[in-house]
Amino acid sequence: MNHLYEIIQKSLGLSIALQAKIFYTLLTLAALILVRLIVIKIIWSKTDDVRMRYIWRKSLIYFLSIIGILVLSNIWFHGLRNVGTFLGLLSAGIAIALKDPVVNVAGWLFIMARRPFSIGDRIQIGEHIGDVIDLRVFQFSLMEVSEQSTGRVIHIPNGMVFTTPVANFNQGLGYIWNEIPVLVTFESNWRRAKNILLNIASMHASHLTGSAEAKIKAASNKFMISYTKLTPIVYTSVQDSGVLLTIRYLCSPLERRATSEAIWEDILDEFARCTDIDFAYPTTRFYDNRKEGKKPIA
Repeated sequence: MNHLYEIIQKSLGLSIALQAKIFYTLLTLAALILVRLIVIKIIWSKTDDVRMRYIWRKSLIYFLSIIGILVLSNIWFHGLRNVGTFLGLLSAGIAIALKDPVVNVAGWLFIMARRPFSIGDRIQIGEHIGDVIDLRVFQFSLMEVSEQSTGRVIHIPNGMVFTTPVANFNQGLGYIWNEIPVLVTFESNWRRAKNILLNIASMHASHLTGSAEAKIKAASNKFMISYTKLTPIVYTSVQDSGVLLTIRYLCSPLERRATSEAIWEDILDEFARCTDIDFAYPTTRFYDNRKEGKKPIA
C-alpha cells in the first residue's frame, strides 16, 4: 500500500497523507451507499405501504448524512475540536452568503419540530392548494388540487412557512365546513325548500357528527377549538334575485367535490317534483302599477 502511495505521489504530486484522506473518504462513501441499499432492500421486502417506505427512505438519508459528516470531518480535520472551530467559521460565512438556503433549512427544522403539516396532509399556502407529497431540507412538494388533483407538482421553499399563512385541512377537526348556496325565487315556497335542503344535507353529513365531536375533544388538548353545533344547517338570506338558502355541512377535505355533487343531484331531483319551488337567476322585470293591481301614478 505504501508503495502505491509513493507511485501516486510521484505521478500526481499528492502527499501520502492527502492520499490516505481521499482513500478513507471514498471508502466511507461506499460503505454509506452500501448500507443504504441494504436497508432499503430489506424494508421494501417487508412492506408495500408507500407511506412507510417514504418515511424509512427519508429518515435513512438524514441519518446516514449525519454519520457521513461526522466521519468525514474526523478524517479531514483531525478531531472534533478543530471541526467545531471550522464549522463555526463556515456557518458564519454561509449565513451571510447564502441567506435564502439557510432560511429554507430553518424552515425545514421548524416543520420537523412543530409539525404544521405532515406528508399526506392537504394544505393551502398562499395561493397554492395541494396534498403534501414530499418534504426535503430546502423545499416541500405539493400535488396541486382544484377540488380534484390537477396532476401538477408544486415545489415550495421551506422558508415560506415563516412569511406565509399555512392552512391545514387535516388538523383539528379533520373535516371542513362546506357551503352550497341555493337561490330560489321570491314566489317560491322557500320554507318548504329549506326543509328539503336540510333533509338532504342531513342524509349526506349527519353521520360525521359523532366522529367530528370525538376529534374536537382530542384536538382541544392542543388547540383552542370549540363548536356548539356540528350538524348540518341551512341559513336564510335575501339576494337581489330571490331567497338565498345556504347549506352548511361537514365533509372530508378530500370528498368536498363528491359530496357537493351528490347533494346537488338530490336537490335537482327533489325540486323537480315541487311545483311551488323554482330556482332563481338574474332576470329583468318590467313593473306596471295597473297590472300589479295598484293605482296608476298621477
